[in-house]
Amino acid sequence: MADSLSPKILLAEDDRTLARALELKLTGSGYAVTIAYDGGKAIDSLKNNHFDLVLLDLVMPVKDGFAVLAEKRAMGNTVPVIILSNLGQAEDEQKTKQLGAVGYLVKADHSLVEIIEYIDRRLKRK
Repeated sequence: MADSLSPKILLAEDDRTLARALELKLTGSGYAVTIAYDGGKAIDSLKNNHFDLVLLDLVMPVKDGFAVLAEKRAMGNTVPVIILSNLGQAEDEQKTKQLGAVGYLVKADHSLVEIIEYIDRRLKRK
């Protein structure tokens, strides 16, 4: 279970069902999770909180993931970002890497367990 020493993850995902499923899996794996259902709320959360990792969807209301990455960079925020999207084009992945993303997972290609394992490896847990 998550506690005050748990790694903190910002989950920026507008699909509420997927966000809730990921939140349950992540908290069950010992992470503290904050959900932002749109890009504007994701930026607000980044401005007001410390996170160890961001899971970022690209297609969201208010601001898309590309805009969030660009604004995060402009703020000087260096928290690592893993893209979690259904956009599978190489150009999209390349653009996110240029904007500072450290990983890119296509949602449809990975189970929730695989996503958690990827996060664990990224944060050097387990």
